[in-house]
Amino acid sequence: MGDQSITNPLIMEAKPVHPLHQIAETPTHKLLLKQWLKEEELILNRISLKETQIDGVRREITNLYCFFFIFHSTLLILLFNSASSNPHGGACRRSWIPSLCSLLCSLGLVWAVRYKTDVENHMEKLLEREKEDGKLLGKCVEELKKKGVEFDLLKEVDALRRAKSLRVEAKAVRKWSARDFVILFFFTVSCLVLALVRVILCN
Repeated sequence: MGDQSITNPLIMEAKPVHPLHQIAETPTHKLLLKQWLKEEELILNRISLKETQIDGVRREITNLYCFFFIFHSTLLILLFNSASSNPHGGACRRSWIPSLCSLLCSLGLVWAVRYKTDVENHMEKLLEREKEDGKLLGKCVEELKKKGVEFDLLKEVDALRRAKSLRVEAKAVRKWSARDFVILFFFTVSCLVLALVRVILCN
């Protein structure tokens, strides 16, 4: 009986402490875990905000697409009605006026679409960076929860900072993207509209 009473406390003492209990009893690890959890929440909020902003930019781009086609459709209809009511060729001499208006409007819309697509592309890169930071930080939090006091603060925190600061984006060779084809399509449509303006007013 005496041997059992001696071995039981030894078994209890040998029972490992859960890593979360170790963290709760260690001020530095506890503070670090709180800071990382708070930073994780901030990253999630920034990701949600950037996703909302990207959706807003995409809606603006869609509105520009619609306005482009509505404007040119309305212009061609008005010019056709004007040419039908004045068949003596007077409209042909003034065809440069609607042609110039169409050209300026087309250039403005194409520039606006290009600008908005660049903004969308930039925000998508920022969103991807935030997601990578979130994954990296989440991995460190899991390691801290799993290792407890065995978690090397200096080594792991330094590795996290180094991964954030030295992360270099691979610059791929610039290739034609869907955005470039959209701009090319709008440019082609603008040239076609200019030709139609001349045909409608002079023929």
